[in-house]
Amino acid sequence: MVASASELWVFAYGSLMWRPDFPFVEARPARLAGYHRSFCIISRHYRGSDERPGLVLGLDRGGVCMGRAFRVAPEHAREVLAYLRKREQISGVYREAHLPVTLLGDMIDTRMALVFLAERAHPSFIRGLSLRQQAHIIGSAKGKTGNNLDYFLSTLGILRSFGIHEPQLERLFVTLGPIRARDGRGRVLGGHVKPV
Repeated sequence: MVASASELWVFAYGSLMWRPDFPFVEARPARLAGYHRSFCIISRHYRGSDERPGLVLGLDRGGVCMGRAFRVAPEHAREVLAYLRKREQISGVYREAHLPVTLLGDMIDTRMALVFLAERAHPSFIRGLSLRQQAHIIGSAKGKTGNNLDYFLSTLGILRSFGIHEPQLERLFVTLGPIRARDGRGRVLGGHVKPV
């Protein structure tokens, strides 16, 4: 079933899952076909700087991505859309699209959702980094909203809490090593990552 034009759904696959920061009336597990979650965006603002760029997630072509879909009440749709554009379009590396997502749960349904895709032509888009290179960047970068490692751990933690197994991120967690995988009080989290 396709929703009415006034209905706004937002598909979240990274920090929007654990820090949406906008009002919503419903959140559902969701699947987006044709794209996968990837550390393919260089961050010089939120999770990195010009001197030490960070690495954040984007949706790149191919595969399937499991995430969350948020339904926004019609009276909040305009303000939420403005907020998301300001948050996600700070450097222009994400391209806005409306794509069908499958809502999961007791009732399986399809809705058109706002999705922010990685723009491959943008200078901040990067591919081909090894897990070791990704770990080095994520383990040492910090931006205006915090350090890159917290972003990674929060995303992995929320995925695990939703029962979403993401092999590439699990391998990256192992590559980062137990010394870097710590919570805010310096305790090693091991296999039990919690959102920060």
